[in-house]
Amino acid sequence: MMHKIFFIILPLLISSFTYAETSNSQQSTNLPLEKIKLPPGFSIQLWATIPDAKSLAIGKQGTVFASSKATGSIYAISQSDDKEKQISIIANGLKSPSGITYYEGALYVTALNRVFRFDQIEGNLDRINEPVIIYENLPKEDFHSTRYMAIGPDNLLYISVGSPCDACEADPMRYALIARLSPSGNNFEVYAQGVRNSLGFDWHPETNELWFSDIGRDWMGEDLPPDELNHAASPSLHFGFPYCHASNILDPKFGAKRGCNKTQLPITVLEPHVSPHGIKFYSGHMFPPEYHNQLIIAEHGSWNRRAPVGYRLQHFQLKNNQVVKKEIFAEGWLNDQKAWGRPTDLLIMPDGALLVSDDLAGVIYRISYQDNN
Repeated sequence: MMHKIFFIILPLLISSFTYAETSNSQQSTNLPLEKIKLPPGFSIQLWATIPDAKSLAIGKQGTVFASSKATGSIYAISQSDDKEKQISIIANGLKSPSGITYYEGALYVTALNRVFRFDQIEGNLDRINEPVIIYENLPKEDFHSTRYMAIGPDNLLYISVGSPCDACEADPMRYALIARLSPSGNNFEVYAQGVRNSLGFDWHPETNELWFSDIGRDWMGEDLPPDELNHAASPSLHFGFPYCHASNILDPKFGAKRGCNKTQLPITVLEPHVSPHGIKFYSGHMFPPEYHNQLIIAEHGSWNRRAPVGYRLQHFQLKNNQVVKKEIFAEGWLNDQKAWGRPTDLLIMPDGALLVSDDLAGVIYRISYQDNN
């Protein structure tokens, strides 16, 4: 039942349509979850059905929020004591909503060139407050319009802004960067440059330093360039795009203008075109010790290779800011060269379980661990 509908000047449609997850999830019961391979002791279940589920965030009271770029909506998933989930559409009519994060009672949402703040969100799921526009000077181009956003340990909002093209020189203070600003929308500054299209970042739990994924350019071949995992220990670093890719690959058109000498090299390279999205340092206590403070990356999967790659979760063990071991954590969304799911974002729950959004299957999974010994 829709309790309230109103327009504001955007125009943006806010609604509080709720429905029980039990009925909606029946649409996804045919997903072949038995094909997902995980390490011993781990299991995966369907947690919620959200069309085009992209970014995830969690509120202080345990409400999980999910953005849906294709539907222009933001969803809230709450769970009662009897474990039945209630899914609310708390906003729709948004233009390309993608990055979301929760901070001090408010939900922040990126929608193309704007950043919205929904105040006191968890206390008003049945009657959403009119959102506040805190910033509206992000690029309006549709190319790479998906943003990632998270609140940093410095209590600032970090937002990724992709390049307006596959490979080109564009204003380095406006495109291909990670920026930060205050939760009130002030003091916008560029934190990292030369970042083609980052759709996931997180801060190391011990050092509070930023790590992020970056998707490499297309049309240099099926095996070039590799995608990247980067580490930005300080602001004002340049990560290469469009001049230098991966560790030392000069761009055929722009490489001669700058080269790789001034580039902050990636911590490690990933397979070309795996399209890394969400990354998370595992800070929960459910998984075995070898996962604690280590990195999990969602590889969304390739779109322009004859032999598809990605469509999985990778686990990276780090020591002294270097990858000492990497292994596949979850795979099986790609069967017979055809994908039925695409891991997109990651969220660690209070109980230590890992939520994984999937914008192709339109669901959110829950990965948990139980020691069978």
